[in-house]
Amino acid sequence: MTAISIAEFGGPEVLQPVRLPVPRPGPGDVLIRVAAAGLNAPDLGQRRGTYNPPPDASPLPGLEVGGEIAAIGKGVRNWSVGDEVVALTHGGGYAEYVVVPAGQVLPVPAGWSMLTGAALPETFFTIEQTLVMRAGLAPGMQVLIHGAAGGIGGAAIQIARLHGATPIAIVSGPDKAAYARSLGAAETIERTREDFVARTLSITNGKGADRIVDIVGGETLDRNIRASARFGHIVIVSTLAGPKAEINASLILMKQLTLSGSTLRPQSREVKAAIARSLLKSAWPALADGRIVRPRIRALPLAAAARGHVELEKPGNYGKLILTTAWGESLNNRDNPIESA
Repeated sequence: MTAISIAEFGGPEVLQPVRLPVPRPGPGDVLIRVAAAGLNAPDLGQRRGTYNPPPDASPLPGLEVGGEIAAIGKGVRNWSVGDEVVALTHGGGYAEYVVVPAGQVLPVPAGWSMLTGAALPETFFTIEQTLVMRAGLAPGMQVLIHGAAGGIGGAAIQIARLHGATPIAIVSGPDKAAYARSLGAAETIERTREDFVARTLSITNGKGADRIVDIVGGETLDRNIRASARFGHIVIVSTLAGPKAEINASLILMKQLTLSGSTLRPQSREVKAAIARSLLKSAWPALADGRIVRPRIRALPLAAAARGHVELEKPGNYGKLILTTAWGESLNNRDNPIESA
C-alpha cells in the first residue's frame, strides 16, 4: 500500500510517500480500506517533533479516516467486511489501509459519505470527551470557543448547540466569523480588533462564560479566567501560543473555577470506545437529520500530504482538510464532489 511517512522532523517537505505492506488486524481490531484521512493540528506537531506518538501507536501520521472495513480481527462481532465507516485511529491514517480498534469505529452517518465522514472523528471525539463528558456541558450554558473556525472549534460550536448551550465564537476575521455563524455560533468576537474578555462579559451581561474551549494557552489562559463565570470550567485542548502562562490564582479561588486539560491520542482504547458510544447516542443522530451541518471540507490527494500541511498552517485556513486515496478520489468524482484545496 501507499502511505505517508515522516522522513525526519521538520517542515511539510519531510512528508514522503512510501510503499509498505498492508497491516493485519489483531484481536479486537478491524482493517479499514481508507477513502480519506483528515488532517489535524496534532499531525503538525508529530511532523515537527513536538507531539510524539505513544509507544504502542503507529509512527505514521493520521488520526481519523473514512472508508470501508476490509478485514476483521478475532473477537470482533459488530462489524462486517464492506461496512462503510469512520474511525479514530491510533496513528497511521495517511495510508491506503489502517488497522483500528473496533471500539473506535462508527458508521458513516446517514447523508454523509466516507469522504466527508473522514473530517469528523478527531475533532468530535475531542469535544465529546472534554466539553461533554468531562466538563458537563448542559442546556442554558454559554460556551466561549477559541479558534472557532477550525476543526476543533467548529465541532465545539455544533456540539454546544446540540446540547442546548449558546456558543460564542472567537475568530480572527470577518470571513471566519461568517463561517462560525453558519455552523450555529450565536455571537462572534473578532480577536484582532476586539477585547474578547470585555466582549464576553458584555454578551453574558457581566456573568462570564460557563464553559471555555481553549486551544491557545499562553497568556490567553489568564484572560480566560477573567472571562469565566462563577463555577466555570476551562477546557484546555492545545497550547498553540506556548505552554507557559502567568495566571491570577486568586480569581480561580473566588470564582471556584475548574481548569482541565486532556490529549486524546494517549487515552486507552477503552476510553476511546466509551467516547464513541457517547457520540453514537448524541451526535450521530444529529449528523443524520441535519441538526449538525457539514463543515467546510477541502480535499487533496494522499500524495500531496505536504501541501495539505502547508494549507493547514496558513493563518487564513478554516474548516477541515482531508487527503483522498486513489480509491477515494474515484468516489469523489462519482459522488458529491468535495472542493479541492
